[in-house]
Amino acid sequence: MEIPMIDLSELDGENRSKTMALLHHACEKWGCFKIKNHGVDPELMEKVKHFVNTHYEENLKAIFYESETAKCLESADGATSDLDWECTFFIWHRPKSNFEDFPNLSNDLRETMDEYIAQLIKLAENLSELMCENLGLDKDHIKRAFSGKNGPTVGTKVAKYPECPYPERVRGLREHTDAGGIILLLQDDQVPGLEFVHDGQWVPIPPSTNSTIFVNTGDQLEVLSNGRYKSVWHRVMAVESGSRLSVATFYNPAGDAVISPVPKLLYPEKYTFGEYLKLYATTKFQEKEPRFESMKKMMSNGCNGVV
Repeated sequence: MEIPMIDLSELDGENRSKTMALLHHACEKWGCFKIKNHGVDPELMEKVKHFVNTHYEENLKAIFYESETAKCLESADGATSDLDWECTFFIWHRPKSNFEDFPNLSNDLRETMDEYIAQLIKLAENLSELMCENLGLDKDHIKRAFSGKNGPTVGTKVAKYPECPYPERVRGLREHTDAGGIILLLQDDQVPGLEFVHDGQWVPIPPSTNSTIFVNTGDQLEVLSNGRYKSVWHRVMAVESGSRLSVATFYNPAGDAVISPVPKLLYPEKYTFGEYLKLYATTKFQEKEPRFESMKKMMSNGCNGVV
């Protein structure tokens, strides 16, 4: 199964409708996708990876292999179900940075991350507007819904998944869905490990190449979209060879943001069964959700036959 690839440069040309349809399909059926030509500087992406890898090698690697997690795995006789084989820290960017909590981060990493995040926020806002368009909402609906007093929150989970001597005993990161909104992942270009559920099966997500960014949607987008854009179970597998990089940036609701389903996305209303049957005759063997959406559009365009 091939995960959808969205070329954002196609939005400005004759392939816009096809690209929007592919994005809608990816959000509805996959809950994740890859994007290219996204507007984030490829050189900046490489600098982020370089400085994060350097920080790990110089400051974190030795500490991790002396940690309780590593010791517990070494002494285990079987599977270790309550551990995550990851070395991680979390940086807040908006509404306030917490860089001061990490005095050993280099100035190069701080400055590069700030520049990268500024571009990534623009990308997240662009994606949120495209999703709103596909859902028939005002283009800034998601941004407004995510905004508390100080706007949406933005943070980055910086993680390395070190080489694991017993990968069969532990997950790099256990199965979960993401709690928030739009997740933008800058990941390793060589070491695999990420997996998502699709059609009931675990699908390996290959390392990112050619400056692609991996995107998935979280629980709050599922709520806002009345279940149209579902968050998806995913995990990271531990591997014996190679240390996987993951820089996951979360475009999330503010803590005081009030989240609720969008009334506009409820089932169509006030149509006659005859009108529905006309549409059903040509779409009987297709999924029902697009049919409901077509009925809603017909009703909003004044095609209602109810007196």
